[in-house]
Amino acid sequence: MKKLLLITFAVAGLVVAGAGVSAAAPGGVYDVKDYGAKGNGSANDSAAIDKAITAANAAGGGTVRFTSGTYKSANTVHLKSNVTIQLDAGATITGSGADTYDKPEPNQWDDYQDYGHSHFHNAMFSGDRLTNIGFTGAGTIDGGGHLITGNPKSGEADKILSLTRCDGLTLSGVKLRRGGHFAALINGCTNVVSDHLTIDTASDRDGWNIISTTNVTITNAAIAANDDALVFKSDYALGAKLPNGNVTVTGAKLSAVCCNALMFGSETCGDFTGYHFSGITITGAHKSGIGIVSMDGAKISDVHYRDITMSGTYSPIMMKIGTRKRCGNDPGVGSISGITFDNVTGTHTGSSFSPTIWGADSGHRVSDVTFTGVKLSVPGGNGTMGTGVPSNTATDYNPKSIGTRPSYGWYLHYAAGIRFVNSSVEFAKDDGRPASIVNNSSDITFDHFTAEKGSKSPFDIGFQSVTGYCVKDSTTTSGSALRIATSSSTTAC
Repeated sequence: MKKLLLITFAVAGLVVAGAGVSAAAPGGVYDVKDYGAKGNGSANDSAAIDKAITAANAAGGGTVRFTSGTYKSANTVHLKSNVTIQLDAGATITGSGADTYDKPEPNQWDDYQDYGHSHFHNAMFSGDRLTNIGFTGAGTIDGGGHLITGNPKSGEADKILSLTRCDGLTLSGVKLRRGGHFAALINGCTNVVSDHLTIDTASDRDGWNIISTTNVTITNAAIAANDDALVFKSDYALGAKLPNGNVTVTGAKLSAVCCNALMFGSETCGDFTGYHFSGITITGAHKSGIGIVSMDGAKISDVHYRDITMSGTYSPIMMKIGTRKRCGNDPGVGSISGITFDNVTGTHTGSSFSPTIWGADSGHRVSDVTFTGVKLSVPGGNGTMGTGVPSNTATDYNPKSIGTRPSYGWYLHYAAGIRFVNSSVEFAKDDGRPASIVNNSSDITFDHFTAEKGSKSPFDIGFQSVTGYCVKDSTTTSGSALRIATSSSTTAC
C-alpha cells in the first residue's frame, strides 16, 4: 500500500509531512525519532541520526534532539555545521561491535604521530571543517566497550568524538563513557567552550585530547581516564605546524589510572602560549600529575597554575625538554619558559619519581619558572646514593625516562631563573637523599623554603656547577638551618 504525501501550504511557510517527518525552520528542533530512530537499544539508529543532522543543516541550522531512550549507533555519524546534538536526561547513544564504522582515511603524515592521532574518520561521531557545532544536554554517549584502545582494524572505531579544523564547538553537560583510545579528540580547532562535561573512560584510555587548538574555555570538567585525562598536544597529523593557546581551565576534577592527569605533550610540534589553570583537583596519576614536556620542538610559554590540589600522583610535577623531534618541519629543540605555580599542594605515591625540571642541554634550559606556595609530600624511603646526574633517554617523555633522582625532592638539571618562594618538600618515610639538587643551572633561588631532613642525608640542598644561587630564610621542618653543599657554584645573595 502506497503512503500518502500530504502537502500543506500555510501562511508561515511550507510544511511537508511524509513518513512521519516534518521540516522545521532554521533554529528548529529535530527529534531523531521523527527520522526513524527507535531508541530501543537494539535497532541501529545511525541512519536516522544522519538524516536528522542533514535536515537541520539544510534548514540553516538547528538542534538534533534525543529524548529519553537508548540509541544504538553502529555506523559513524557525520556531523554538519550549525547543528547541536542535544541529549535529554535519560538519553544514551551507545556504540556497537558490528565493525561497521567508517574506515580510517589515509594520511601521508602518518609517521609523525601515533596511529590514533593520524586518523579521524573511524569514530562514532566525526567532522571536518565545521562551524558552530555542539553536544549539550544531560545524556550520555557510551562506547559500550566496543571501541578500540589500540590500532583499530577496518570497521572498528577508536574514539567517540573526532573533529578536525572546526570553528565554534560547544561540549557541555553531556557524559562520554568508554571512549576507546580517545573519548574526545579535536585537532586544528578554535573557539571551544565546555562546561560541566563529564568523561569516564578509566577502563579505556584517554579522556580529552586538545590538539593544535586555540581559544578554549573549560569550566567544571570531570574527567576520569586510564591514560591521559586532559591533555594539550600539537602534532603533524594535519600536515602543518599549528599554533596552540589562549586557553583557560577552571574547576576541573581529573584522574588518570596509568598516566598523566593534566599534561602538555607528548606530541609537541607547534608552539603553546597563554594557558591558565585554576581550581583543579587531581586524585591520581601514575605518571605526572602536572606534566610539561617539549619533545618535538615546541616552545611552551606563558603557562600558569593556581589553586591546584593533587593526591596519588607518581610524579607531582614533571618538566622536560626532550629531543625526539617527531615533527614534519625539521623542528630542532624546543623550550619551556614563563611558567608559574601558585598555591599548589601535592602528595605523591608509589615511586621515586622526584619532582623534576630537566632541560635538554646548556643551550636549551627550562627557564623563568616560579613556584609560590607549592607544598609537596613525596614517598621517600630510599637510602643514600651517589649525587651524580642520573641517566636520561632524551627521546622519551615519561618520568621514568630519567633514572632515580639523587634527591628525594626537587631535582633541577639545565635550568635557569627558577624560584621557590614560601614552598616546601617533605617525605612520608625517612630518606637518605638530599631534599634538592641543582645541576648545571643558573639563577636559582630558594626563598622561605622548608625541607624535611633525612636522618642519613649528607646535606639538604646541593648546587653542582650553578652560576648564581641564593638560599635565604629557609629551614628544615624542625626549624634548623638548611645544610648547603656546593661544587663549582657561585652565590648570588
